[in-house]
Amino acid sequence: MGALVNAAPIQRNAKGPKVGPIQIRLTCPAKDGFRAITHIFGAAAGPATARLMQYVHDRSFCDTTMRDKDWIGYGQLLATGAEPIEAFEAAKAAVAACTSATNKSDLLDAAMDRRMLLAPVVTIADLLSSPQFAARQYFQVPPSEPDGLRFPGPFAKFSGTPIQYQRSAPALDAHREEILKELISDPAPDIADGPAFVVNPTDSRPLAGLKILDFMWAIAGPQTTRALADFGATVVRIESSSRLDVCRTVAPFMNHSSDPEESALFHGANAGKLMLTLDLTKPEAKEVIFDLVRWADVVCESYSPKAMKAFGFDWETLRTINPKLIMLSTCLMGQTGPLAMYAGFGNLAAAITGFHEVAGWPDREPVGPYGAYTDYIAPRYNGAAILAALEHRRRTGEGQYIDMSQAEAAVHFLSPAILDYVANGYVTKPMGNADLQYAPHGVCPAKGADRWIAIACEDDRQWQALAKLVGIREDDPKFVSAAKRKENESKLDALVRTFTCYKDADELMGLLQAQGVPAYAVKNSAEAVIDPQLNHLRHFHHVEHPSGW
Repeated sequence: MGALVNAAPIQRNAKGPKVGPIQIRLTCPAKDGFRAITHIFGAAAGPATARLMQYVHDRSFCDTTMRDKDWIGYGQLLATGAEPIEAFEAAKAAVAACTSATNKSDLLDAAMDRRMLLAPVVTIADLLSSPQFAARQYFQVPPSEPDGLRFPGPFAKFSGTPIQYQRSAPALDAHREEILKELISDPAPDIADGPAFVVNPTDSRPLAGLKILDFMWAIAGPQTTRALADFGATVVRIESSSRLDVCRTVAPFMNHSSDPEESALFHGANAGKLMLTLDLTKPEAKEVIFDLVRWADVVCESYSPKAMKAFGFDWETLRTINPKLIMLSTCLMGQTGPLAMYAGFGNLAAAITGFHEVAGWPDREPVGPYGAYTDYIAPRYNGAAILAALEHRRRTGEGQYIDMSQAEAAVHFLSPAILDYVANGYVTKPMGNADLQYAPHGVCPAKGADRWIAIACEDDRQWQALAKLVGIREDDPKFVSAAKRKENESKLDALVRTFTCYKDADELMGLLQAQGVPAYAVKNSAEAVIDPQLNHLRHFHHVEHPSGW
């Protein structure tokens, strides 16, 4: 939340992040569609941008002067005026010209070969024919229904207790008698007594006493261990001062600083943890890590599949040191498959799993969900996987290894679109804020500059309450049923917008909610910080920072 650290407010911008005059581009055309791209700078992403520009040069779409820019420090050059904005615009145009002349599959091959931050924008149909998901046997059919529909598979691969689906989704109330009979006749399951870890008796939080060794970086990994720390776990985080976490280089910073210790993004993902700085290439560091492995209940890492083995900290090694250890490895595409070594962030995973062709507008190029979308889905699954493995260890005394693919976890959020395709052959397309069934459903202008309110009517009762306020006859034949409202959606939206545009967003929100109409004023960062509901729930907490914040 930028407003909490006195950062400049972020403006809505579907083209990608914009800092002053610097417009970052997140999608580029390809010969047969579109590609997501991370064309940014700094210590973390700058080397990948340099490799991208080398590729653009090798394809004869830029000269050596453009290729050889300081892509690590390029953001600072733009910010100070040492590099004109026009030069960056020319570089973006060169990249777009290169990708426009190349098929998505060839660009993906190049991204793998050269470790570039590029990903194909795929449809739901493309997703179901992905060689990566096929290699990991992700999409499944219940064994009990061999001719049934394919659906997303396990959200994680557990070495000791693999998730197995035995039957399809049940019909309404299909197993009433079976469940009631089981409840009456079966005794409670016979499980071992005692907790899954040594409990801290002085701390009432549910995970107090749980010990975690954290090799996570960026967002998807650290957000997982941040949540576990919130519930009482002791998390020791390992980082190298020579290879900083990418989040330390990403705005917003506290009070407009550029100090890597003052990135609000980093602190938001790592509050509540203990920090230890080690150079993992040094033999002395290995002994420290092995001591921590003996201490830990759980080891978490989010490097590429080869990294932990290269350090000498792979699962087979660590389990010999601590046989009851639980280890979670989470990366973009999982530990196996043809794209296992694919490098990227959550915005690229969102593109490669179909989100870019679901979110956005039908008359514009894909934009996808905001930011590194799958980075904020995966932590919930990571945390659930760790807790499940801890419960298994409580019952059996056994540790295990968890292979978590960020992409596979996120695909579960696309289940309705996948079902619509496998059952009906319909490929979901972007439709802005509209809904497949409900109308009105969207964001309407309110009184004032850039003020908006979100409204959704899910049933006739909500619609009738809204119609009365707007001044629309309930028996108007164009809107008398949900199907008619959807059929005449553009006319309905125009009437609702005419009503909302003269009303204060917060006052209108209160009026609509009082009548049972789902509505909420659209908030920016500064408004969210003072939102009465969030503060009533004590959502924001003040934590001291060494710099005085």
